[in-house]
Amino acid sequence: MKKKRIRPFLLACLLLAVLLVVPATGLADAGGFAGDSDYGGGSDWGGSSDWGSGSDWGSSSGDGFVIGNSDGSGTGSGGGLIFWIIVVVIIYFVIRAKGKKGGGNGAVNPGASRTVLPMTIAQLKEMDPNFSEEAMKEKIGNLYIRMQDCWQNKKWEEMRTGMTDALFNQMGSQLAALIRNKQTNYVERIAVLGVDLTGFGQDEKNDIITALVRTRIVDYTVSDETGAVVSGSKTAEKFLTYEWTLVRTKGTKTVKADANETAHCPNCGAPLDLNHTAKCEYCGAIITAAEYDWVISAIKGISQRTS
Repeated sequence: MKKKRIRPFLLACLLLAVLLVVPATGLADAGGFAGDSDYGGGSDWGGSSDWGSGSDWGSSSGDGFVIGNSDGSGTGSGGGLIFWIIVVVIIYFVIRAKGKKGGGNGAVNPGASRTVLPMTIAQLKEMDPNFSEEAMKEKIGNLYIRMQDCWQNKKWEEMRTGMTDALFNQMGSQLAALIRNKQTNYVERIAVLGVDLTGFGQDEKNDIITALVRTRIVDYTVSDETGAVVSGSKTAEKFLTYEWTLVRTKGTKTVKADANETAHCPNCGAPLDLNHTAKCEYCGAIITAAEYDWVISAIKGISQRTS
């Protein structure tokens, strides 16, 4: 009996040792949402439960598979060694308990919980008559493709205009880890299958929108030194659903598409091209893009299905 009781403890210690000693393999897609195991809901691949990940994440609420913070402020990455020790031990005993019950198919990890905002997109349109739902969906789709391209090509600075500073820095740190490990994450055959705006809200500083983004990618990570695939697959298609949270400065109004208005640097007054860079080309000041347009502040992995 004593040996049976000691065995789980020894296995948990072994798992902890592996976490501490073995370096992490390459992240998958921008932010590491794609993985070797599917997660989230059933045939419609939408999920509603929380799920934690072994990578370094910030969280806006709960234990969801989240990067960034819905209010745009963000938090540091990671939860500390003690947190991950607890997670590993809990996971081991939960799996062991389920195994004792026997039977059934292998469980699929649930995705992160979806955010519920208090207002609708229709209410946003009442406050901002020039807001276009279709233009916003197109913007989000383009941002997704641009984000994956910047991630693969390791040119993360180009994403600064599309994200809050906190999210930009957090994902940039993850990409830097890939570079240190001499790995490249390839994200190919990208297709944005649909974007749905799901809610609107406001806090003291920001207007907030949530959107479900449904995509298809082929995702794999390669060693820069050997060319060997270290994770993922060059052939398997992954169908992913994300929840994006986007923010802008509270009360900002959408500029008409045909309006000839130019943003200006708050530091020197020079005209800005926020489609190109968040840095003023004249005085070098870093511009907060959310003062002028919607930017991504948080990303959740809701579900993944591999075919």
